[in-house]
Amino acid sequence: MGPTPHPAVTALLENPTTARLRPLFEGNNISFAIGFKHINYVAEAAVLDHFRSAGLPVGDLYRRFGLGFDVVDIHSRLAALLAVDDEVEAVVTPTTKAADDRLRFKVELYVEREGKRVKCAGSKVAVVLRVDDHIKAEEDLPAGIERFTAARLGTGERRAIDAVPRPYGEFTAGRGTDTDPVLAELIGDTNAFGWRWRMPYFYCHFNERVQMSGFLRIMEEVEDLFLADRGLPIKKVLDTRGWIPVVTQSRIEILDETVMEEELYTVYTVESIFKTLLYSTRMDCYVLRDGALVRTATGTITHGYLHESAPNQWEMAEFDAATVTALSTPRRAAS
Repeated sequence: MGPTPHPAVTALLENPTTARLRPLFEGNNISFAIGFKHINYVAEAAVLDHFRSAGLPVGDLYRRFGLGFDVVDIHSRLAALLAVDDEVEAVVTPTTKAADDRLRFKVELYVEREGKRVKCAGSKVAVVLRVDDHIKAEEDLPAGIERFTAARLGTGERRAIDAVPRPYGEFTAGRGTDTDPVLAELIGDTNAFGWRWRMPYFYCHFNERVQMSGFLRIMEEVEDLFLADRGLPIKKVLDTRGWIPVVTQSRIEILDETVMEEELYTVYTVESIFKTLLYSTRMDCYVLRDGALVRTATGTITHGYLHESAPNQWEMAEFDAATVTALSTPRRAAS
């Protein structure tokens, strides 16, 4: 048996916590609803609050112990609409097992609807404490925390590539590009969309690497670009059909580190269309290192559409034939 864990580590691993949180107004993109990205942000904020409640706020982890807080896996299921003015009751329950080298939590988000407590989302969140070699720790680690630390977030699988990428300056940098030889090789004949973009500093943290919120933003943006590529741009669909995109579940896992200003190759693949109500896609993210592609993140998301059947009353919309065809047919096959 090892040394007795520090009381703060015991609290982190054993004590459930509850926080009262509100979603950011930035997430109110459509009507009065909060989008999936910001629901995940609330789940992350709840885990951050859990660390503070245990006596290990992430700023102290970094300054005192040289550890960066990294969410490396977040899997969320959305059960009910989260509205812009909601106050969320966020319940965090530790679920770390004895053999785990990651801190694991269940996060449940509740809101009040007509006097009743309603669950709007549930998440499973995994955290790694990344040893930072940019700074010198001021103190020794609290007993019991070391097994959750890592010198690197992971080592992504490498994939040989024959294509030669176009130099970054040859395409408009704004929102990146979907035309690149590397993307073309990655996609092949699959029902996928590709996107290449340089990772900006504001998607990163701890001076170096893309954080989970950055990958949530990438997932949201590649979906937007994908829909436009398939002839289903969100504004046009809103204006002509009254459909609002909705997400029922999402997951992102970080497999390796993506460094600030590296170019990310994102492949967004349609995996299934379910009963003309939902479609599921997979996101795989790569960087080029030493002539090979390294997969640094992967994820899945399930989408559908809501239709406003009456003012402020929303129902699932059924895909028409044109929508099913657009989701099923890559642009290159349609042209």
